[in-house]
Amino acid sequence: MALSQTIQQKLMQKLSPQQIQLMKLLQIPTANLEERIKEELEENPALEESNEEDAQDDLELPAEEYDAQQEDEFEPDGSEQEYENIDISEYVSEGDDEIADYKLRSDGYQEAEDKQNIPFKVESSLHETLKTQLGMLSLSDKESVIAEQIIGSIDDDGYLRRELASIVNDLAFRQNIDSNEQEVELIIEKIQQFDPAGICARDLQECLLLQLGRLGPDAEAPAQVAIRILTRYFDEFTKKHYEKIQRGLGITEQQLKSAIGAIIRLNPKPGGG
Repeated sequence: MALSQTIQQKLMQKLSPQQIQLMKLLQIPTANLEERIKEELEENPALEESNEEDAQDDLELPAEEYDAQQEDEFEPDGSEQEYENIDISEYVSEGDDEIADYKLRSDGYQEAEDKQNIPFKVESSLHETLKTQLGMLSLSDKESVIAEQIIGSIDDDGYLRRELASIVNDLAFRQNIDSNEQEVELIIEKIQQFDPAGICARDLQECLLLQLGRLGPDAEAPAQVAIRILTRYFDEFTKKHYEKIQRGLGITEQQLKSAIGAIIRLNPKPGGG
């Protein structure tokens, strides 16, 4: 038989591996198919299960309705994006040279940088603040014990309402310190120079006078008149007998008003702040 060579054209369809895998999946019963999907999700962390109906609903939602829905569902979450949308022009004075923090960040900063760090205000208690200032004085061991006893007796408003005799007794029975009222008074006068002004006063009158005394001899005239009012006419001042004060000090009505203005600007509770 003679050999011959011919050329033929054939149209063939070759299935890709993905198509073959898909055909195999279609042949699997529904129960087995769900099991197979679960196995694939567990083996391949890159896969993610989605709800086809929800995805279809999102695609069919008109753009206007979608925007309205997003706006209705918006709730402030404290994110950086939320704060970037706030108009801060009312809070920044003109000529402010500081550049906002978000303008200095690059577009690719890490997600961890988005977390807002809320600063916590660290405050020292009144007694800790006073003890810190106490360490700046040159005191003997005995004087230091007396001073700490006095500071411990100051209340939260900044007043020392304990009698001198009681403090002396506390030093004797609790600290085994033999002292007297004169020694305690000298230490009190030192503590009254601490900040805040008016600290360690025995009453409101002394508290206000301590604050005015910080102004010194060169204080303005209203402060000097205020010191005279609180020293000589404190009861009349608390009862608002202003005419009696004016006549007694021989001052004008304007001088009286200026002095009262200086007094009401003082802090009646120096430890409260």
